[in-house]
Amino acid sequence: MSRHHLARAIWRTIALCLTLVAASAASAADNNLSLDGAAGLRTRYAQLQPQLQDNAFGRPLHLDSSEGSSTVKGDIYAVLEHPFTQVREALASPANWCDILILHLNTKYCSLSSQNGKTMLRMHVGKKTPQELRDTYRVDFVYAGGTAAADYFSSSMRADKGPLDTSDYRIQIEAVQLPDNRAFLHLSYSYAYGMAGKLALRAYLATVGRDKVGFTVTGQGSDGKPHYVTGSRASVERNTMRYYLAIDAYLASLSQPAAQRQEKRLDTWYATTEQYRTQLNEVDRNAYLAMKRDEVARQQLPAD
Repeated sequence: MSRHHLARAIWRTIALCLTLVAASAASAADNNLSLDGAAGLRTRYAQLQPQLQDNAFGRPLHLDSSEGSSTVKGDIYAVLEHPFTQVREALASPANWCDILILHLNTKYCSLSSQNGKTMLRMHVGKKTPQELRDTYRVDFVYAGGTAAADYFSSSMRADKGPLDTSDYRIQIEAVQLPDNRAFLHLSYSYAYGMAGKLALRAYLATVGRDKVGFTVTGQGSDGKPHYVTGSRASVERNTMRYYLAIDAYLASLSQPAAQRQEKRLDTWYATTEQYRTQLNEVDRNAYLAMKRDEVARQQLPAD
């Protein structure tokens, strides 16, 4: 076999292996991602009573994370201090999700559209500082309606491709009505990554991300201070929390007159993230508000 044909054969083998890895990752994600359903979510609420009542979050909230060979996932279970009907009406409509997602530091733009009968959320993600859209990554989520009942609802968003060889992004939510009419929410955030994504993540964790931690306590130092999870689990925990706090900030803003809701959402999101400075502090308040006001304004315009 000539050197040229040998090289082509090697590259075909590598391509096949990468395809199999990607398929395996997607399959693992499919097997690992499922909502609890109404009965299951009520069972989880009963099981999590100790964690919801006594935790370091200062609110009835429990966070889990997990990592596979090519997937990472975060789950939050929380009691929302809002009427269930209000939660269902707000979160079961895709029209409200861009107002929620834009609160996250890394979301630079979001727009809702309909394409080939599918509801799409076009997101641009990037740095935690101001950016032109052309310098960001575009992620196209397909919004899928779920179950809608008097005391339970669910919905999900999925993007096949993300930045830096990441894929199968999913944001899934479900909520069940509690006896006191509050809502018990389950938020799941996950994605898969290939070899290039894994290398990029390693580079990030070895440089700017080396001191960043999550919320799960893995041990205790000699000084009595907790040691927190690091690496990709820490990253997914931080982002799952940021999305949860965006949902809570959006719901809190609904008590305000319509003209004041956007500013209320921004103020609430930043203030609640500052409650967890060890994990979530990135920019000061004035920088966040200025950046997000500009991005919200840009969001009213069609992207190029």
